[in-house]
Amino acid sequence: MYDELTKVDIEKLQAELDHRVRELRPQLIEEVKVARGFGDLSENFEYKAAKREKNRNESRIRYLERMIRTAKVIPAKNARQGDGIGLFDKVVIYIEEDDEEQEIRLVTTLRQNALKGLISKESPVGKAVMGHHAGDRVTVTVSDDYSYDIVIRSVEKGEDDDSLPISNY
Repeated sequence: MYDELTKVDIEKLQAELDHRVRELRPQLIEEVKVARGFGDLSENFEYKAAKREKNRNESRIRYLERMIRTAKVIPAKNARQGDGIGLFDKVVIYIEEDDEEQEIRLVTTLRQNALKGLISKESPVGKAVMGHHAGDRVTVTVSDDYSYDIVIRSVEKGEDDDSLPISNY
């Protein structure tokens, strides 16, 4: 399955990849070389820490390359379903089961952060509200055994404004 990402998502991924390859990689390689010179490698914490950081960077580089290579690029405006709720819209929902209201913003999987109200359009809530309108009652299906109803209180149209950071992993 391919991740559906916008052009801005790809640009952000490419910018991070360029930084990691051109600036961070040579710096981390040099730190490993310097730490290696501190003596016995079996008891050299600096060497182990430098290697760990270098390996983390290489892992992130591979991840970014794979995301860019396999992504399905979608236009942010075409991610809308008619005039209903679409990508980057701010939506106020009322969760009947918990008797609470919540403001969410629908984003691509790469920018999701539930703690900040950034909900992926691929998540159960995102799938449930896409294409609907203020006043609609929708069912959020979490699993075969569990679902709940929410009411869409309001919708504020949004656009991909480049202000949302991409997730670390």
